[in-house]
Parts: sequence; C-alpha cells; structure tokens
Amino acid sequence: MASPISPNLGATTVPMPLVNMLRQSVYGKAFLALSATAFVATCAHISVPLPYTPVPLVMSDFAVLLVGMVLGPTGGFLALALYLAEGAAGMPVFSPQGPGGMLQLVGPTGGYLFSYPIAAAIAGLTGVMARKRRPAFTAGVLCGSVAVASILACGAAWMDHKGYMNSATTWSVAVTPFLFGSLAKIVAAAVIFSSTRRWLCS
Repeated sequence: MASPISPNLGATTVPMPLVNMLRQSVYGKAFLALSATAFVATCAHISVPLPYTPVPLVMSDFAVLLVGMVLGPTGGFLALALYLAEGAAGMPVFSPQGPGGMLQLVGPTGGYLFSYPIAAAIAGLTGVMARKRRPAFTAGVLCGSVAVASILACGAAWMDHKGYMNSATTWSVAVTPFLFGSLAKIVAAAVIFSSTRRWLCS
C-alpha cells in the first residue's frame, strides 16, 4: 500500500516570496517598514539643486514608487507615513537641500512630501494588477505614472496655495523640470519590480 505522503516526495517546493515571508511576524513587518524608510531617505540624499526652482532634483520619488510596488498599497502607505513622521521628528531623512524637520514639511517642497504616502499606495496597486494577469511591467508603468502625477500635482498645488510663486509660473517651476526624469524613474521602477517580483513579492 502506497504511503499517503509519497505523491509529494517529487514535488517541487515553491519558496514563499521574501516580502510575504517577512509579513508573517510583527518583527518582519517592522523590518520592512524601517528598511523602506531607510531606502527612501538614502535616495532623498541623492539630490541636485536647480537654479530656477526651489525644488531640487531628487531620487526619493523613485524610491516611493519602488517601495509602493513591493509592499503593496497598505504597506507602502504606512511605510511612507512613517517616513514623514521620522522627518517631522528631526531625523535626517529629507533632502539635504532643505532645512529639515517640520520646516521642510511646511516649506516649498511640503506638497511633494505629503503626497508620498498616497503615491506609494497608488504604486502599490501594481502588484494587484499583476496578480490579475496583467504584465507586471505594464502595470508598473501605469500605476507609476498615476503615482508620479499625484506627486507633481500635489507639489504644484502646494506651492500655488502657499503663495511661494504665482500661478502663472507654478507649472514651469514645479512640474516641467521633472517630467523627463520622472518618466525615467517610472520605467526603472517598473523594470526592477517586474524582474524581481517572483522571488521578492507575490
């Protein structure tokens, strides 16, 4: 009589994706969130000031996209909310081109920063779309584009509302200089997510 477990002996074991494995414990979730904020902070320090706008060219928006894609809508939103809390507490997580802390949150770039949790949640829909048999790269480009649009729109609306510049120049100073770079970041994040999705996350 065959053993009831014998049919499984030759089966291929599919390892649990890394992110899903870490989500199984409180410590794993904390590790993911802190790692995400450290990644965004590191990218925020890759910063180049531009002479015609108070907004520097940074890589933090790329990090926001990738964190959202990997952690999903809820995980991405919470990780970026934690990032803002760290910055508000005075930790050096924001771009060094600004004053840091709460002053940076209420300054010219505050709109971009406050949009990060929402943008990460939008980018997090990439995984949801990919699980519905949409190509992961295509899903990443679509969700990443909407996420970046929300970042730029919030940044421009903040500047206009706070009166840092008049409405006529807001678009040319807060949006136009970053369009080409944003497109490159969207594609890069989508490529990285689609190529690592099988072992990194579901």
